Amino acid sequence: MSKVKEMKSKVNAITAEELENVKKVQGELQSYLANIGVLEVQKAKAIYHVNLLEKEMDETKKDMEAKYGPININLVDGTFEEIVPEAVVE
Repeated sequence: MSKVKEMKSKVNAITAEELENVKKVQGELQSYLANIGVLEVQKAKAIYHVNLLEKEMDETKKDMEAKYGPININLVDGTFEEIVPEAVVE
């Protein structure tokens, strides 16, 4: 006759306090990761708008230069000074 060993099933578990701590930290981590995702989308949108505004500014500069020539505009009162190229001395 062979001897059959009775197998005991042992449940391994952490304490309730440890489980709560793990859940808390995991929840906070997920929250921060979600926030980073939202911020990345906002960043991408902001970069897109900056690019659009830069293109618009370039067009505005071209229009102003076509009308007035090369100028520096005072953004407070709208006056401008002509940009005079410096003479090259050889």
